[in-house]
Amino acid sequence: MSKAFLLFAVSVAAFAQGDDTFAGAHAPLIQPSKKPDPGALTARVAAALPSAPNAAGRVRRVNFIDDQIFGKMERDGVPHAPLSTDAEFFRRINLDLTGRIPAASEVQDFLADKNPNKRNQLIDKLLASEAFVEKWSYFYMDLLRANGKMSRGVQLFHYWIKEALRSDRPYDDLVRSMIASSAKSNLVVAASNLIVREHVEGKPGQAIDGNDISKVHQLDTHDELAVLYGKTFLGINFSCVSCHDGEGHLEKVNVYLTSKKRREFFAFASFLGKTRYIPHTEDTQALMGHFIVDDNAPGYDTKGSSMLRTPRWGGPNTPAFPLTGEKPREGAEPREELGRMLTAHPQFARATVNLFWARLMGRGIVDPYDEFDLARQDPRTIPEGWQLQPSHPELLELLAKDFRAGNFKLKNVFRKICQSSAYQLSARYPGEWKENYTSYFARKFVRMLSAEEVHDALVTATGRPGSFKFGNEKVPMAMQANTPSASGELKTFMTAFGQSNRSNPPRPPAASPMQPLLLMRSPVVTDRVLAEKDSRVQNLLAAHQENGKVVEELFLGTLARYPQNDEKQIAVSALDKDRVTGAQNLQWALLNLAEFLYNY
Repeated sequence: MSKAFLLFAVSVAAFAQGDDTFAGAHAPLIQPSKKPDPGALTARVAAALPSAPNAAGRVRRVNFIDDQIFGKMERDGVPHAPLSTDAEFFRRINLDLTGRIPAASEVQDFLADKNPNKRNQLIDKLLASEAFVEKWSYFYMDLLRANGKMSRGVQLFHYWIKEALRSDRPYDDLVRSMIASSAKSNLVVAASNLIVREHVEGKPGQAIDGNDISKVHQLDTHDELAVLYGKTFLGINFSCVSCHDGEGHLEKVNVYLTSKKRREFFAFASFLGKTRYIPHTEDTQALMGHFIVDDNAPGYDTKGSSMLRTPRWGGPNTPAFPLTGEKPREGAEPREELGRMLTAHPQFARATVNLFWARLMGRGIVDPYDEFDLARQDPRTIPEGWQLQPSHPELLELLAKDFRAGNFKLKNVFRKICQSSAYQLSARYPGEWKENYTSYFARKFVRMLSAEEVHDALVTATGRPGSFKFGNEKVPMAMQANTPSASGELKTFMTAFGQSNRSNPPRPPAASPMQPLLLMRSPVVTDRVLAEKDSRVQNLLAAHQENGKVVEELFLGTLARYPQNDEKQIAVSALDKDRVTGAQNLQWALLNLAEFLYNY
């Protein structure tokens, strides 16, 4: 029997018995590896998956992605996994593009479809769906840490991001809007809310003679925005050089940034030097989530005090783009010029495609996605003692070139990656996996579902919706909300699975000992599997007299696959003894498998 089946067999009875046996069996699957290697994690999770037939025949090269990925493996003699099965692919692509597991009927229809182009058709369908908009707008709200610092502007910003994704607005245009936006009120102009989010509040009682501009530390806000733009839109972390020169600090970290001076960061932040962040005032009180953003300041003060960084020591405050030294054109607005320079530079396209490659493929071509070392991108000019940073530099350039040629449309990036055979490889690997294979993308890397995906998968699998604040309304899915809004037991559950509070940059979900305990014992799970309150278990028992059909439907709606023969036999036996209890136990057991918790 497979490990997956052994875990399944143990867990069927554990729910009713309050048995800790399942915890011991399940725990190794969610323990983080000592080294954060996606290949090692995938090997561990794949060993717990049920066996599946390998796709027959040679893997077809679909596009330039495959030419690069498989070409490198062929040259270096690295064997790769076979293509994923239809069941694997169907669950994977739904989770990756929409953050949701598919319904049982959708799984059945896809598996029965004989159209050889059905995978490409599914990709297009999901990219056009509202669920795609909801997932990736939530992703951007996390990435940009959209929270209460925007006040009610967070709702407007969320709507604006959704509209951009829905219409596939050119990404360079979207980014320029965020960088250059001005507003009489951030509650009216959506793009200005990113700027408002980064405001650094001044010292308590700092406002003098009604001068509310001092309620915000203007210079530190300029710096925070410059660091944000670098990390998010260029994939470069300027945090260190915002405090001191790179030399003497970054020699073991980043060759490119070692050469950067703090005065160059001042020049970067000086694009924002004329910008003012002014809180609205009502009844003599400054409203710190309601702002005016304009460009009437005198310029960046390179000797100004700081609440967050080492003292500024002076120097020129002429704006200059850090990657090229380019200065604004005479008479042009500096922030508009920054947006133009940033989005026109090749690094903008590289950083963008690498970010989404990492989200879809399990790791970046440059990894982490926001730690590019520009001195180590070209194989012909690697500094002595260092290694090339991108695993596939030619592929990175081709993806970036294709992104630019496609008018910076994000859906084209998703489509190209998801259509490739490289993306569609199986997580299962028939041979011996070696650590050095990871950088080749020789198999599909698994990822743990995010807190929101875990919750929304529970909703789909059990038919029991959640309740999240969305303005003045309630929505059933976590990713339909614009901010994390869980409370009580649900908040505990979501926090344990890594939900971002949007005060700090988001991090990939990480395993913890609390997670299996909550999957086994939390009412967020245990209440949903009961045959009551219009749950899926209740409805299936009422709709089907045959226990085998109930078992099949629970597998399809929870794991997006049919049960194997031995799984079905044990499950039907449990239902034959006690139909209600057996069905409840079965769904609880399926929700507790590693197969449910990971996207593979």
